[in-house]
Amino acid sequence: MTNAKPTSAAKPKPWTEVATHLVDVAMGRKPADLVIRNGRWVNVHSGEIIPGTDIAVAAGRFAYCGPNASHAIGQGTKVVDAGGRYLVPGLCDAHMHVESGMVTVTEFCRAVIPHGTTSMFIDPHEIANVLGLPGVRLMHDEAVAMPINVHVQMPSCVPSAPGLEHAGAELTVADVAEAMTWENIIGLGEVMNFPGVAANDPVMSGEIAETVRAGKTVGGHYASPDLGLPFHGYVAGGAEDDHEGTRAEDAIARVRQGMKAMLRLGSAWYDVAAQVKAVTEGGIDPRNFILCTDDSHSGTLVHEGHMDRVVRHAISHGLKPVTAIQMATLNTAQHFRLEREIGSIAPGRLADLLIVSDLAQMTIDEVYGRGVRLAKAGKLEIDIPAYDYPPTAKNTVKLGKKLAAKDFDISAPQGANEVRARVIGVIENQAPTRALEADLAVEDGLVAMDRRNDICQIALVERHRGTGGVTNAFVSGFGYVEDCAMASSVAHDAHHIIVVGTNKEDMALAVNRLSEVGGGVVLYSKGKELALVEMPIAGLMSDERAEIVAAKAEQLTEAMRKVGCSLNNAYMQHSLLALVVIPELRISDVGLVDVTTFQKVDLFV
Repeated sequence: MTNAKPTSAAKPKPWTEVATHLVDVAMGRKPADLVIRNGRWVNVHSGEIIPGTDIAVAAGRFAYCGPNASHAIGQGTKVVDAGGRYLVPGLCDAHMHVESGMVTVTEFCRAVIPHGTTSMFIDPHEIANVLGLPGVRLMHDEAVAMPINVHVQMPSCVPSAPGLEHAGAELTVADVAEAMTWENIIGLGEVMNFPGVAANDPVMSGEIAETVRAGKTVGGHYASPDLGLPFHGYVAGGAEDDHEGTRAEDAIARVRQGMKAMLRLGSAWYDVAAQVKAVTEGGIDPRNFILCTDDSHSGTLVHEGHMDRVVRHAISHGLKPVTAIQMATLNTAQHFRLEREIGSIAPGRLADLLIVSDLAQMTIDEVYGRGVRLAKAGKLEIDIPAYDYPPTAKNTVKLGKKLAAKDFDISAPQGANEVRARVIGVIENQAPTRALEADLAVEDGLVAMDRRNDICQIALVERHRGTGGVTNAFVSGFGYVEDCAMASSVAHDAHHIIVVGTNKEDMALAVNRLSEVGGGVVLYSKGKELALVEMPIAGLMSDERAEIVAAKAEQLTEAMRKVGCSLNNAYMQHSLLALVVIPELRISDVGLVDVTTFQKVDLFV
């Protein structure tokens, strides 16, 4: 790694300021800064792979793409021989939350650049739920400073479900209108309050209208399997894309209505395989399909990859390599009205390019951003200075009291020896949950967990205003077999503290520990701390390097296995148990929420 930050990667000049220079380079009147020779041009506009191609770069943009760039080589031109390898546009992640990586925007970029990601469209609604508009501004300003293209979508739903949860902040139509004037806001983040859109809620319709007036993209989030009138009302309300589909029919329905179907492969969301059949088997036009990650934690980023992982996965499920790459480049750029800036190797576009030796496996040898080599052989070659978050972004875990085991007691109805309780059922590798029911014993007036049948306790602890409030319920699917508890201040979307455990003493210890460190995720067993990932920035992000956070996350995963949890990326599923906009059953500071009816329900049936 060098300590010199590439000057041309920092902020490219607008095309209008360099267009005449690009013409001069293309015509051979001036030398290029960089020429890459003898490559196989993956042309996402024509769908071809064109051998024997040279690429000339000037002022951070492509100037010439053709059979021979000798005329653009002069004194000072750097020449790279691709040796017949593939020249692929830099990959774009169309929808994602940096906070899910447990790290800052800077550290996220450090982790994903070697994997070929050169453009990201981030929705910082996690920090917005804790710090409001000032939190969004912090991540916006950090994004502007990056050596790759990090565009920000203004969060739309804070809180995500008004009346069913209380977040740490609230965003208004006026906030959205203000954000639309910021230099790096690309559109409106996922509109999760889909019942509100269908009912013409004035906040939702107002935010969407402000975005459309600004000429920017409206992100969607329709998490219901109902493709009837509520779906049609939602589409009529203005959402332009959706990443919540899980079935081929979901993708087809969205595309037919003029939306972009975003197929996600995150750390725990495996929604590509089923939906891509709409293209591979159903023959639907792939131009309106886009690949994204949504949520990837640091361990996935460091050990498995980012958008390269998604493209590989899509190819393995039947897509032609060029088609999969189109879904992760050009289709994304067109959707966000950035086709003249990113998404392809073509004159005038930012010189974001990958040299790839194996296309189907997405084996990335070199990564260029804005004409500067950023990574080679999986190693970052530039330094990205850490972004300094102010004290106002920290110390956000406010419990109001020290919790004890008795705070997690669930009293049974008077005189009951047994109760029938609602139970949140975790579904591996999917965001939705099941609404289950179970008969549970009563001991000394308190409802007991049923570890033999994989039913343990879940609690949501209020952490924004220090109310001391605790909502108790039951959850199934984690498979814990030991006395243990895991607590996390990452609890989409309101981001209180969620703790899941088989032992109330461990539950109290875990929650109190997060109060001490300012947030994060921690696992206790029999009074002993087994793993801790500190996340002091808004209780959502670490201020450490991505590889350090990944190592701590791996320790957490291993500790969870030791106490019986074998779910794939169980932490991600844990963090979504309070997401009251995805069916079927969730927990919030208000109580248990039936997300099929958007109503609070009693714990006991």
